[in-house]
Amino acid sequence: MPRGSSPRRERQYEHIKESAEDRGESPKRAEEIAARTVDEERARSGESKTASRTSTRDMPSSKRGGQRSSSGAKGPTYDQLYEEAKRRGIHGRSSMNKSELKQSPGQ
Repeated sequence: MPRGSSPRRERQYEHIKESAEDRGESPKRAEEIAARTVDEERARSGESKTASRTSTRDMPSSKRGGQRSSSGAKGPTYDQLYEEAKRRGIHGRSSMNKSELKQSPGQ
């Protein structure tokens, strides 16, 4: 954590780091994820001296909550599979469930 970080940001960093380790990330990778996330939150709230356009205008990590991940414990979401099927022009996709979308050609 950067010097002068608030106790709130310290707690946030530890929480994110522990969560990443619980998901199976290495300790080094967990620290990187936590530091980047906290830095982004600090930039968004105006606590840092410099901030990229992405970190100030992007969806907050607390709201994002894995929406962009294409894989995880359960793989892609239904919405991600549906959008991929739509892009590929697969007919009957609207009546398919998640497992059927996974099995559709090209998935």
